[in-house]
Amino acid sequence: MNGAELNVTAYPGLETLATAVIVLDAAHSIRYFNPAAENLFALSAKNVVGQRLERVFDDATPMASALDYASSHNCSYTQHDISLQAAGSRLELSCTVTPGEGALSDHYLIEFNVLNQQLRIAREERLLDQSEHNRELIRNLAHEIKNPLGALRGAAQLLDRELDRAELHEYTQVIIKEADRLQLLVDRLLTPHKRPQISRFNIHEILERVRSVLLAEHPADLTILRDYDTSLPLLTGDREQMIQAVLNIARNAAQAMQGKGSIQLRTRVARRVTLAKKLHRLAVSVQIIDNGPGIPDEIRDRIFFPLVSGREDGSGLGLTLAQTFVSQHHGSIELDTEPGRTCFTVLLPVDETVQDY
Repeated sequence: MNGAELNVTAYPGLETLATAVIVLDAAHSIRYFNPAAENLFALSAKNVVGQRLERVFDDATPMASALDYASSHNCSYTQHDISLQAAGSRLELSCTVTPGEGALSDHYLIEFNVLNQQLRIAREERLLDQSEHNRELIRNLAHEIKNPLGALRGAAQLLDRELDRAELHEYTQVIIKEADRLQLLVDRLLTPHKRPQISRFNIHEILERVRSVLLAEHPADLTILRDYDTSLPLLTGDREQMIQAVLNIARNAAQAMQGKGSIQLRTRVARRVTLAKKLHRLAVSVQIIDNGPGIPDEIRDRIFFPLVSGREDGSGLGLTLAQTFVSQHHGSIELDTEPGRTCFTVLLPVDETVQDY
């Protein structure tokens, strides 16, 4: 039985799987090597089918142990923390061994998962939990501030009317203007709790709106490049929330560069993406990439937390609100940063509709 026959008759569907899968016989010879395995290990199926596992991989001992356990207990078994050399680099993997059934009971299916994917999923789950805590904190903070803020402004207005000396009005006007500024800040804090206005929208219309705003704010030295995949499908959600989410991220980049630098807006389709603990067939990937100084190490892991900012004059709310809006659309935001390049990747599922909150 060769690899092609095994795929067609015994394990249909392995050819299209996004995860790497190989099938072994009882002698640990490779009988099938799917395309995802070819991509992961940079090996051709033609060259490895028929070879023993130990000849293909430099250290197959952990896999052999998993095979022995699965065989002796006749059950699936997952071996974590496997390190394999492939394509000139070392991969950190886990593998799940599943015994075959029926006529193929002496065969074993091994599925590989890259650990950094698992870490990404775990990180996403933590961010979702953190987002819920952030939303509660924001709501409580806003309500605590709103009432005394109104009283403070009213008292300043009454005091302003009673002052005889003109030069003292300057001080009451400072109080009134700062109270107004804080009121706007409170309104922004409460924005995520409005009911979403659901519609169908094109992500590129969102990006063009953001581009126009940023160029108006920084007309001289900011360059915004576009790299769009115009074949992307429409998304379903709150258009204004998505404008605000992308604008907050892009504006944060522009401010980090003090309005002098380059921002790239890039869109692509992403396939078989896990978001909010659910596997989606299709998602839209939006990348906001800048050539600024990068995010400092000391706040990198807390960049989406409320009131955390890398700038002295920053409110620390822009990215928190962006994450809240994206989470409400069942999406995620990923960050990759180093000096000279920071990339925020927003992933939004295509096959989901936004629910009422």
